[in-house]
Amino acid sequence: MQPRDATPNGVSDEPGPRTVETIATAVKTLEGGGFPVRRPFPTAACAAVDPFLLLDHLGPVSWGPGEAIGAPDHPHRGFETVTYLLAGQMRHKDSQGHQGNLGPGDVQWMTAGAGVVHSELPAAKFQRTGGVMHGLQIWVNLPARAKMIPPRYQEIPAAQIPQAATPDGRVTVRVIAGEALDRSAVIDTHTPIIYLHYTLQPGGRAVQAIPRDHNALVYVIAGSVVLGPEATAVHEGQMAMLGSGDTIDLATAANANGATDLIVLAGVPLREPVARYGPFVMNTEAEIQQAIRDYRQGRMGRIQT
Repeated sequence: MQPRDATPNGVSDEPGPRTVETIATAVKTLEGGGFPVRRPFPTAACAAVDPFLLLDHLGPVSWGPGEAIGAPDHPHRGFETVTYLLAGQMRHKDSQGHQGNLGPGDVQWMTAGAGVVHSELPAAKFQRTGGVMHGLQIWVNLPARAKMIPPRYQEIPAAQIPQAATPDGRVTVRVIAGEALDRSAVIDTHTPIIYLHYTLQPGGRAVQAIPRDHNALVYVIAGSVVLGPEATAVHEGQMAMLGSGDTIDLATAANANGATDLIVLAGVPLREPVARYGPFVMNTEAEIQQAIRDYRQGRMGRIQT
C-alpha cells in the first residue's frame, strides 16, 4: 500500500457511505526504550496516510513495580505528536520547559514545529506500583508553511474532552478533533483533522460524517466493527483504509462479545514532498540535514533535569 491520496483534485465526487478499500494488520515492534506497540503504519506495506505519518497502539501491557519503560530524551521537528492515554500514567518534559502528567483519557497534542527535545516516561507513582499501560500515539504532518513555527502544547484532561452518545446509548464517542454527534472538539489543528474514539456496545450503530476531501481510516483498538455498505468486518489490531464518500457507517453485531473500541482518523491530504529521517519530517533532504545539525549543536535545547 502506497501513501494514501485521494482523487487528483483532492475532492471525491462520490456521495454516500465510504467502502473499505484495504485492511492492514498492525505490525508488532518495540519503540522508545523498548515498550511494545502495534503499528499499522508506517510499514513496508504502507508508508503513510496523508496527512498522518504514524499510528502506534501501545499495549495494553502489564508492568510490575519498577519495570515500566517509556521514551527517554528524543528530538522532533516538522510535525505534531498526539498522545492519547487509555490506561496508566505518563510524565512528559521538554526542552522548552514544559512538563506534566497524562492519565487515563487525557490527550496531549504537541506541535514540534521548529524543534523540541521531548521525553515521555512512566510517572513516578506508576513506576513504583506498576500496572497496565495502554494508549495511542499518532504523528500528524505539518504543511511546509508551518514546519518551523514555535513549538506548542495543547494538553486536554479527560474531563474536558467532549463526549456524546446515540439516543439508544449503545454508541458513545469522545471528540478529540473534529465533530461527532453534534459535539465539537476543543483542540485546535493546523489543517482540518478528525480524531474520534468510538465505543460501540453490542448492536450499536452510528453514521459519522466525513468531508469528501478527507482521507479516512478506522483502527480497531478492541473488539470488532462492521464497516460500510458491504458490512466488512474489521477486528482488533486492524486498520481499514476507506474509499470515497461523505459518511462512515459503523456497526457491531447484536451478539458481539463485549464492547468495541475504535478510532476514526481523517484529514485533508497535504500533497507535499515528504523527507523523513527518524524524528524529523521535512520537505527536502537539505532540511533534514539542517535538522540533524541543529539538534547536534543544541539548537533544539536540552531537557533540564
